[in-house]
Amino acid sequence: MGFISDSINRIQPSPTIAISSKARQLKAAGRDIISLSAGEPDFDTPENIKEAAIRAIEAGKSKYTDVDGIPELKAAIVTKFARDNGLDYKTTQVSVGTGGKQVIYNALMTTLNPGDEVVLAAPCWVSYADIVLLADAKPVFAETRPEDGYKLRPEVLEKAITPKTKWFIFNSPSNPTGAAYSKEHIKTITDVLVRHKQVWVLSDDIYEHLIFDGFSFATPAAVEPRLFERTLTMNGLSKAYCMTGWRIGYAAGPEPLIKAMRKLQSQSTSNPCSITQWAAVEALNGPQDFIAQNNAMFVDRRDLVVSMLNQSNGLQCPQPSGAFYVYPSCAGAIGKKSASGIMIANDEDFATALLEEEGVAVVHGAAFAGSPAFRVSYATSKEHLEEACRRIQRFCANLS
Repeated sequence: MGFISDSINRIQPSPTIAISSKARQLKAAGRDIISLSAGEPDFDTPENIKEAAIRAIEAGKSKYTDVDGIPELKAAIVTKFARDNGLDYKTTQVSVGTGGKQVIYNALMTTLNPGDEVVLAAPCWVSYADIVLLADAKPVFAETRPEDGYKLRPEVLEKAITPKTKWFIFNSPSNPTGAAYSKEHIKTITDVLVRHKQVWVLSDDIYEHLIFDGFSFATPAAVEPRLFERTLTMNGLSKAYCMTGWRIGYAAGPEPLIKAMRKLQSQSTSNPCSITQWAAVEALNGPQDFIAQNNAMFVDRRDLVVSMLNQSNGLQCPQPSGAFYVYPSCAGAIGKKSASGIMIANDEDFATALLEEEGVAVVHGAAFAGSPAFRVSYATSKEHLEEACRRIQRFCANLS
């Protein structure tokens, strides 16, 4: 249809949202479906955060706010960066958006020109590449390997950078793999970036607090201060604070970039929900102890899922140190036939057949530019996870 713009035709709808929607439709039609596709904690938003939102409603805090965040929230974000990351920002260097996705969108749309390149460590979150394409720029995938725990090697990054590279997007812990980078490993990456003065860093720290096994979180701008002036450090409340539907993301970085992002937001969505902003102030300033309690449950679930998937024919599942995903390779299933006769030529076929035959929804690896594999979100009950993994084992056992 010639009426639709070239830029919108360059991108695809989000595969993770599409698969979650399909699972919901099948469930509504009466099918017994277990969805492991959504990156959404099943825990409820903590009470103190909900109460802060109720107080804001009762106090009539329902008017327009500053385009990119109320002063109180920006102050809480500045405090958070200093407290958790040792990063020193001013409130004029902070942008608040309607979820982390909008913040990333704003940053890329305000900086990319046709022909620019953005390096992504693959597998990577589904939206990075599409936002880059929307800006008429080119995503460049720097491949990671299961044997390296899906962590990017510096020489692979070095090879991916060209004179056209404008951004490197870094995500630790990672969606979809759960790979978490130590301070030492990040230093090998930042050593490469220091040499390439034209490359900016977008650090997506959304899974910062979802780390296990005594792992210590680090972020590039803190590891390498020489990159501070060309790094945008992004975070949000959806994952660790169990606030996916509340839609608050934020970032801090150089003032000219933040100003450009504010300009774009002023002509798109304007301010994030005022009530959510007041809830976010409480989330960042209030008690943080529930995070460790939730993480203990996540570890329990991760260990169950990794163990059961590794007992499935043809699957190999590394054990990640963060987020709430595992990313098993299904290379051993490719070229086989499912119980109902579906030929498994790739990981999309694997995920489709698994949903149709066993009622388990997962996201295929091609969606994340990392095949042949699939993503399992273990942000659901142990009971559901155990049953889903039993079904995956049965599905794999029936491949011939």
